[in-house]
Amino acid sequence: MVTMQDVAERAGVTKQTVSNVISGRVAVRPTTAARVRAAIEELGYTPNLVARSLATGSTRTVGLFVPTVAGSFYSEVVEAAEDVLEEHGYHLLLCTTRLDGERARRHLAGLTSRSVDALLIAGDRDLINHLPLLADARFPVALCAWETEAPDAFPVVTIDYEHAGYLAGRHLRDLGHERVAVLASPDHGPRLAGFRRAFAVDGLTVPDGVVHMAAEPTIAGGFAAANEAFAADPGLTAVFATHDILALGALEAARVCGRSVPEDLSIVGHDDNPEVRLARPALTSVAIPKREMARQAIELLLRAVGRSGTVVNSLQLLRPELIVRDSTRPPGAPSA
Repeated sequence: MVTMQDVAERAGVTKQTVSNVISGRVAVRPTTAARVRAAIEELGYTPNLVARSLATGSTRTVGLFVPTVAGSFYSEVVEAAEDVLEEHGYHLLLCTTRLDGERARRHLAGLTSRSVDALLIAGDRDLINHLPLLADARFPVALCAWETEAPDAFPVVTIDYEHAGYLAGRHLRDLGHERVAVLASPDHGPRLAGFRRAFAVDGLTVPDGVVHMAAEPTIAGGFAAANEAFAADPGLTAVFATHDILALGALEAARVCGRSVPEDLSIVGHDDNPEVRLARPALTSVAIPKREMARQAIELLLRAVGRSGTVVNSLQLLRPELIVRDSTRPPGAPSA
């Protein structure tokens, strides 16, 4: 087995210099660092991470909790987090809750006894009731993609979801829509509040009767909720779905019942996931900076690790952006 001493001898440096290059915690002259990396490559040296963590008290590992990686939203969050960690010489420990509260609790309880340098929790579903498990964690913790009221104990990097809903509502109002429906998930209250605010600017209300809750955040859930909306108001001209996947279900429901989008019905989604750009017609959606959110949250944690675990509690709200595509137009507008 190739040792650190072998690398040091090949590079013509001390063993401590090799350790400094690998850890990145102490500055090493660029030419010297280059020789060390070349020796590591030539010899095929792999650092003993277990031994290093025992010696330094650091595993160079950050935990990340997400509900799922089945959809593109959290997949992008994971990829962005991993990219930042790699830039800083850290590794990612990924846990998925799979929308199962008990599974989330077990993961959190197990993680508090493991050696990680920090933890990022993405998404507030199934976790908010279990955060007290982290009260005595020996590592900094941050939250991102958080839509419910965040606990004061942790810093949060998230999206201005209320403004996202406002952008969707304002777009439909500017086009002239009044008879609308909302397809929502129960945990998307801020998006709905923003949508209502956009209509209130013009003295209009969005009553509870036009809000249809999807049984599940899937295309099937959006399809069923859209059919409920069509039955409740056959004359509605626009739909806002608080999640892109619900918007895709609404698009399919419109097709099945013979409503043309956008001639008969405008649809706006939320998240701007890649799938909506490939839909026919391409869906207008509120884009949220998922990758930037993950990047800022990870960098916040790494700064805390550098300060021996000290983390400043704060709330950072990133701004969404409306992306207008082919699924929206004024009600009754002639075909192009």
